[in-house]
Amino acid sequence: MQASRGAHAIAETEAVEAVMRRIGADARRAAATLATAPTEAKDRALKEAAAALRRSQAALLAANAGDVAAMRAGGASGAMIDRGTLDPGRIEGIAASLEAIAALPDPVGSVIAAWDRSNGLRIERVRTPIGVVGVIFESRPNVTADAGGLCLKAGNAVILRGGSDTHRTSAAIHACLVEGLRAAGLPEAAIQLVPTTDRAAVGAMLRGLDGAIDVIVPRGGKSLVARVQEEARVPVFAHLEGVCHVYVHGPADLDMAKRIVVNAKMRRTGICGAAETLLVDAAIADTHLKPLVEALSAAGCEIRGDERTRAALPQAKAASETDWHAEYLDAIIAVKVVHGLDAAIRHVATHGSHHTDAIVTDDAAAAERFMSEVDSAIVLHNASTQFADGGEFGMGAEIGIATGKMHARGPVGVEQLTSFKYRVRGTGQTRP
Repeated sequence: MQASRGAHAIAETEAVEAVMRRIGADARRAAATLATAPTEAKDRALKEAAAALRRSQAALLAANAGDVAAMRAGGASGAMIDRGTLDPGRIEGIAASLEAIAALPDPVGSVIAAWDRSNGLRIERVRTPIGVVGVIFESRPNVTADAGGLCLKAGNAVILRGGSDTHRTSAAIHACLVEGLRAAGLPEAAIQLVPTTDRAAVGAMLRGLDGAIDVIVPRGGKSLVARVQEEARVPVFAHLEGVCHVYVHGPADLDMAKRIVVNAKMRRTGICGAAETLLVDAAIADTHLKPLVEALSAAGCEIRGDERTRAALPQAKAASETDWHAEYLDAIIAVKVVHGLDAAIRHVATHGSHHTDAIVTDDAAAAERFMSEVDSAIVLHNASTQFADGGEFGMGAEIGIATGKMHARGPVGVEQLTSFKYRVRGTGQTRP
């Protein structure tokens, strides 16, 4: 009996591998077409997909209701359920994001740099599509549309593997994207959603689907991203986690600091740009610490703090060493008093994840030092960390935020989803 179950599992895995190889081959063929597709066709596909999303609101909400019910039954956290939930406003936001991507300049074929050589050669560095992008994500169904739309605009085919928790919702959104492709006369295989939640599909993508996938973008929890970074045989655009800091440095307007800190933590606690640690400079702790932690507590946030923080807010819990490294993705924040700008920068360097960090201060020189010396993909002065988002950067949307230093860093938008090549024009030159 045990041997029979083992044989059945092997057969299922082999079936998934066959499906994934076909998906990879179809994506590679579609990528060849997209590489030279006119801007007008790509933009029409995006606009038609946005219209399909609006027409399909009832079906999208019904599919999402099934996913959310299953998440609740499975004991998912409030933050995870929030990530996976759609409502009419969020559907409109997804549709508007596709239209914003359509309105962006087409990066394909744009000249990044050009120069003439003394021998008469004219050299240009020109943006080109990457080819086939594999996106592996969890929970957020909007990634289906954002990743599909961005890859299409950049001339790439994309293979989307969403999480099992929102598979129904992702499938409903994907159907709208296919409507757009069909209306524009582009290959439907340009945006494919993996039809199975079997984990073997992820392994197949990480192995590159026989060379079909050019880059992998993971978007999800620490365990998913760690697996991708460890097992992928193709390049990866990734961030491991978002341990984001807000450092309040004197002099700082208290009302502004409270608005920023509460927004950075509590606007949406489950996103990677949510603040996880608040640092307050010792020089202003007597005037700023208590009002800041009280404002967070009043907003429903649990405080885990050092000794001075617990003195300012008796109901605060004692922070352990692990709290300084924690990505809570929930209404919890770690709070610490630090002695000066150097100490704050050291803390971020030691405990941060190179994602997004902010300083709140009226001291322009301190702000410049913080923004220069903190080695994160995004640094902010007097603004909430929740602005760590491609849409807020004017990119239309993002496929994720990369914290590495090769090729793409920060929000990965249309331009970051391109490579480049050199075009060299001569008049008969030969090399001596």
